[in-house]
Amino acid sequence: MLRVHFTPDDVARVRVAAGPDPLWEVVNSFQGLFRGGDAVSFGLWRQLVRPCVGGPGDRLLAGLLPGRGYFPDFLTPTPGDSRDLAGALDAVLGTSPTVLRRDLALLAASPHRRRPLPDVARSLADGEPEALRRLGAALQGYHRRAIAPFWRQIRAQVDADRAARARAVLAGGAEGLLASFAPVLRWRAPVLEADYPVDHEVCLQGRGVVLQPSFFCARTPVTLAFPAAEWTPVLVYPIEHTLGWVSGGSGQGTELGALLGRTRAAILEDVVAGRTTGELAARFGISSAAVSQHTAVLRGAGLLMSVRRSRYVLHTITQVGIALLEARPGPSL
Repeated sequence: MLRVHFTPDDVARVRVAAGPDPLWEVVNSFQGLFRGGDAVSFGLWRQLVRPCVGGPGDRLLAGLLPGRGYFPDFLTPTPGDSRDLAGALDAVLGTSPTVLRRDLALLAASPHRRRPLPDVARSLADGEPEALRRLGAALQGYHRRAIAPFWRQIRAQVDADRAARARAVLAGGAEGLLASFAPVLRWRAPVLEADYPVDHEVCLQGRGVVLQPSFFCARTPVTLAFPAAEWTPVLVYPIEHTLGWVSGGSGQGTELGALLGRTRAAILEDVVAGRTTGELAARFGISSAAVSQHTAVLRGAGLLMSVRRSRYVLHTITQVGIALLEARPGPSL
């Protein structure tokens, strides 16, 4: 069981990260690449990515990232601010030898580890530049093959989750936000609880917490074993997925021709802030069925994302949709 203990100051300092974090997506996806489960959400992605992995860099990562249980904290050093990959890798390569030795010793003692530590582990623990360079190349290479081709879809789904969280804040403040993560996270003030592989207590002590949405986080949240004292603690949580995310929504092709029309253009502009089907129907004076038809076309063209939340479907614009709006030479047709 994971228990995160809040003070009143911590509740006031809760925030959701601005977007997906590249290294958290690398770690979470690599751990889930060869294990079973989540076939509906990740089955096709696994089929596409598995043939592309297996080189020396991937074998290095396999020795550091067991399928479950502890993995070294230094692989995800970013404080939940969605840095770009280059900045995140610089943080990894700048890890102190003290932290490297601590994390690799914990990994060696982990009961869930099934592979031996990679041969380069001793050199990594000593902070040798060549070993760190190999690790950086391995992370970058895996990201290029397994994450980058799908980044637009990953970002769109995380943006849709953030829109849902924003609505929770508007309706219920920070307490409403924390309650919106049920059943994965259970808010029982002043403690946020979640199922977890081990008993782990986190006392925020006025630092607040960054809630980091992760596309490849599966079933249960993740947090660091030893977060840096100078950073706000980060809690990574799984988002809900829209089916068909791997192949859907290229944003190109003949379906863009179907976008001509005032209603669809107006809907696209309106979902920038996130709207439910019922809200769109009321705002434009059309039926819910008509809204569903319009959003299906927009979704098929990759311009908006639709995510089911309890009893409603929330529609949010994608980065492709935003680019289309910004590129318009004149008023909507």
